[in-house]
Amino acid sequence: MIQQQLHSHRSFLLGEAYRKMAAEAIDSLLVTDLPTIRWLTGFSGSNARLLLAGGQAILFTDFRYQEQVRRETSGIATVVMKETIAREIAASPVRLGARMALQADHVSWHEMQQLSAGLEGREFHPVLAFFDGFREIKHLAELEKMRRAVACSEQVLEEVIAMITPEVTEIDIAAEITYRHRKLGAEKDSFDPIVAGGARSAMPHAKPTPARFEPGSLIVIDMGCIIDGYASDQTRTVALGRVPEEAKRIYGIVRRAQQLGIDAARAGMAARDLDAEVRAFITAEGYGEAFGHGLGHGVGVEVHESPRVGKSGTEELREGMLFTIEPGIYLEGRYGVRIEDMVLLGPQGAAPLQSFTKELIEL
Repeated sequence: MIQQQLHSHRSFLLGEAYRKMAAEAIDSLLVTDLPTIRWLTGFSGSNARLLLAGGQAILFTDFRYQEQVRRETSGIATVVMKETIAREIAASPVRLGARMALQADHVSWHEMQQLSAGLEGREFHPVLAFFDGFREIKHLAELEKMRRAVACSEQVLEEVIAMITPEVTEIDIAAEITYRHRKLGAEKDSFDPIVAGGARSAMPHAKPTPARFEPGSLIVIDMGCIIDGYASDQTRTVALGRVPEEAKRIYGIVRRAQQLGIDAARAGMAARDLDAEVRAFITAEGYGEAFGHGLGHGVGVEVHESPRVGKSGTEELREGMLFTIEPGIYLEGRYGVRIEDMVLLGPQGAAPLQSFTKELIEL
């Protein structure tokens, strides 16, 4: 049933894309970024191009995926390429028209040169974020997949937290996260797990090291997985034994800031205004300079996508958007705290997908 709903939704989205192309006087569009191709077609191979032209869609891939593309797609024409993409497009039966759009941030100079040489007489038009407005609003079938990814990661988080002792390293826990995600049915991690203890917890994107966990330290664990093409993302900070009072204080500030972000989110507000409200709270508590990243980001077929909930975010928050709320405080050389949930924005506000405790766990 879910797959049928998703197929119907993809057909609807293709129709919306054709209408947007017509409104922008685009005759044909070559989609080159793989996450969008998977979102539109279901195809998960590592080599794909999707041509939209004349109200038709053609998916191009290579010999390695000729069986996979049949299994993963339906209702869309597919071509197993024997020539360059430019020659295959030129030989396709669709009418390309004179004005062809390319994803400016997802096409290489080399491919652009190939297309120019192989598709003479066409005006190439760059587009940016063409699909973002569509991808921001999540369908029920998409949400079901992300809820499964969330449930998988929450189970893994509970399991690995129980493994933390002074004899265990950051790499040990990161490796267990990846292994347990896969054992529970995930395709892969949605990003390399962040496991950072002690002073390294003040590095927002620290890479796990062979360092062992020290008693009296905070540990930041940021993790997520991909299930059926959709991502999860969550962060919790735990303590190994008793930690200094300042560490407890900043944990409490971050927890209240994160809840403020959830409570304040409303459809119709500017994404940057939500960031500003949480940032003002942390600043009033004396730690504004220690919160240097954005409040959150969208999650879907990619773990980082639109909307961008930060100082420079230009989007308006809308019902059906799903994004993270993840404030943090990072005191260099001492410790850091981040707490993160994915939230779905509905008519009554934001509801977290995660249910894992946000009480400070003292191991």
